Amino acid sequence: MQRNYLLPALVLGGFLCAGMVYVGQSASLALLEMKALERTVTVKGLAEKEVKANIAIWPINFTEVDNNLPKLYDTVQQKTDSVVAYLKEQGFSDSEITVSLPTIEDRQAQGYVDPNVRYRYSAQVNLSVYTPQIDLMLSTRKQMINLVKEGIAIGSQDYENRTEFLFTALNDVKPTMVQEATQNAREVAEKFAKDSQSRLGKIKSASQGQFTISDRDSSTPYIKQIRIVSTLTYYLND
Repeated sequence: MQRNYLLPALVLGGFLCAGMVYVGQSASLALLEMKALERTVTVKGLAEKEVKANIAIWPINFTEVDNNLPKLYDTVQQKTDSVVAYLKEQGFSDSEITVSLPTIEDRQAQGYVDPNVRYRYSAQVNLSVYTPQIDLMLSTRKQMINLVKEGIAIGSQDYENRTEFLFTALNDVKPTMVQEATQNAREVAEKFAKDSQSRLGKIKSASQGQFTISDRDSSTPYIKQIRIVSTLTYYLND
């Protein structure tokens, strides 16, 4: 009786072993295929473009001193009006010109009076021009020396008072630059695939990266350099 049960058990065991071998082989083949699909190359594509700034923020400062406060105020008002009139003559509109309240310092109110200081009151006058007229702004800035004839000495363009140039039309150039960066990345990937005796497959993943805008150089801050680096991962096929 035991032999009658033994034979079916052996047959069943044989089928189970064969099935496990088949499953193991199938799993191995699937794993190999998966690993084959995971053969990838990651590359970076660069796109750069030079553009001209479309907005300028130009600070204009001058200082007046006097021992008579009302007289100082009148002088400041007169010279401020002269600067505004000059800017309007050059072609700037009222909406582009901003005049801030002057900052007046009483040097005797500080407690210690420097004997070398001749004037008690000092007024710092601040104007600014916010304009898309870049060329007009550049040419006018060069001619501000003409105001010296009216007794107005415009302050120098130091770090805190330097003209700021902006490029605000990034959306106009984004599509073209992304396309250029992607194409550049693909060319690099194709070269790699060729050198490794493979064929370039589909894109597995892509990262656009961030756009950066910087001055081309310190001498021409109104010329901007836009840069983007895209990262793409491609499948490689035999």
